[in-house]
Amino acid sequence: MIQIALADDHAIVRAGLRHILSKEVDLRVIAEAENGREAQMLAGREDLDVVVLDLSIEDYCGVDVLRALRLRRPGLPVLMVGQTPETHCAITLLRLGARGYLGRGCEVAEIARAIRTVHRGRRYVTPAVADQLASRAGDEALCPPHDQLSDREFQVFLQLARGTTIGRLADHLALSVKTVSTYRSRVMGKLGLSSNSELTYYALKNGLMQ
Repeated sequence: MIQIALADDHAIVRAGLRHILSKEVDLRVIAEAENGREAQMLAGREDLDVVVLDLSIEDYCGVDVLRALRLRRPGLPVLMVGQTPETHCAITLLRLGARGYLGRGCEVAEIARAIRTVHRGRRYVTPAVADQLASRAGDEALCPPHDQLSDREFQVFLQLARGTTIGRLADHLALSVKTVSTYRSRVMGKLGLSSNSELTYYALKNGLMQ
């Protein structure tokens, strides 16, 4: 039996997923989280096998929750779900430690298949994403600029793109304002941008922000 946690701030979405998964004999939902804080606490559940995480969960960016789960329990598979089509941000999320990514428009059967796949220790990718990965392996020039960012730089990038101030971000990450400003400068340089509004536009254009 694969034991699952659902982390999504919409109760109706959790209820729908719970109903879908209840029809599978080998899948069981044993925990739920309705915001980012609760989702991060799932790392303490030793009985969990897979976390299904909403990319735009309330309180925290889903990327922040993913990073926290990776730090606290590296072996726990996390399957991300979001509004953006898989080909837009799946590769970035895989690089950050997710085991797979599904757009909300996926077929019902695909959800169960993806959970089983990540539980076996494999990455779940759609054919379109697999094609992208193959193309990038053969031609690094096809990689978008944000693939050059480190995990921390990507985290800072997304928060700034969402309008978070440097001071608030420094408090959230337990870093100094100077350190966050340094990360911001690195992000701007790697992406070739000059303002936070350009960061926001870039994130939206590349499907990195819900």
